[in-house]
Amino acid sequence: MKAVAYKKPLPISQPHVFSDIEIEKPTATGHDLLVEVKAISINPVDIKMRQRTSSENETWKILGHDAVGIVRAVGEHVQHFKIGDEVFYAGSNQRQGSYAEFQLVDERIVGLKPKNLSDAEAAALPLTSITAWEMLFDRLKVQEALDLNAVILVIGAAGGVGSIAVQLLKTLTNLKVIATASRPESKAWLESIGADYIIDHHQPLEQQVLDLNIGLPDYIFSITGTAGYTQSIANLIAPQGHFGLIDDPDNFVINPFKIKSVAIHWESMFTRSTFQTHDMSRQRQILNHLAELVEQGKIKTTLSENLGVINAENIVKAHTLIESGKSIGKIVLEGF
Repeated sequence: MKAVAYKKPLPISQPHVFSDIEIEKPTATGHDLLVEVKAISINPVDIKMRQRTSSENETWKILGHDAVGIVRAVGEHVQHFKIGDEVFYAGSNQRQGSYAEFQLVDERIVGLKPKNLSDAEAAALPLTSITAWEMLFDRLKVQEALDLNAVILVIGAAGGVGSIAVQLLKTLTNLKVIATASRPESKAWLESIGADYIIDHHQPLEQQVLDLNIGLPDYIFSITGTAGYTQSIANLIAPQGHFGLIDDPDNFVINPFKIKSVAIHWESMFTRSTFQTHDMSRQRQILNHLAELVEQGKIKTTLSENLGVINAENIVKAHTLIESGKSIGKIVLEGF
């Protein structure tokens, strides 16, 4: 089968960062599905994993998480899928990824693809949607908010995770959503998906939130740049509030949150698959619920650009765009 792989963590500007290779097609056993990959999207975690690979690595490594494809074989313990099903998923960071014609993926982290989306549109959704859903409903538990005036602040809301988070909040909760963005096109996108208030994260957050006169946020979800906002978050969050983050701020100081009895939550969508938790199938349920919301027209895809076929040249283009920090929405590749 065809695959796009690498061995060394080279800078993306170097030649031959990725190679088009041929390897043996894997075999499905246990809970695994063998999926023929039709479309993938590229995520910042792909870049992080490439950059963190040991320079001593001598084996081919296949990256990739988000994928859409068709089930071509099933393991002996598979219960929820059959050959021919169209599926979408975010995979695991413990296995070879989706930059390949065929991929093995555990059925417990796979959902049925939304029927009303193309392969490319659906490929943009899984990783960001699982991350947003788990943070909002499993970590922050926003569904338990009893106050109809409860407020959530989403920092970095115009990216992939934030775009899904805002849509889920407006679809499934009564929370007032303050979203942050800095560029006109990002602000326009947030307005189009229903954010109640939009503020600029390149300006001091505290006064902008206070000027809204809607009270202190009961929940804060920081998606990017948390290190630069930590003190503002501590000042803004309501007493006994909930603060969630997904990035990795250096020297995170928890002390300012103690006086307010703030609950702090980290989210990694790979936790369930990495540790084979007892509730691993929660991700299958999340993806199937998400597909229903998409089919009902309540959630929009965040696809922004389709770079064409899945090959080394286009993978390099995608990584380059994401590393530039100038990409908007999700970058997708489709077909071999």
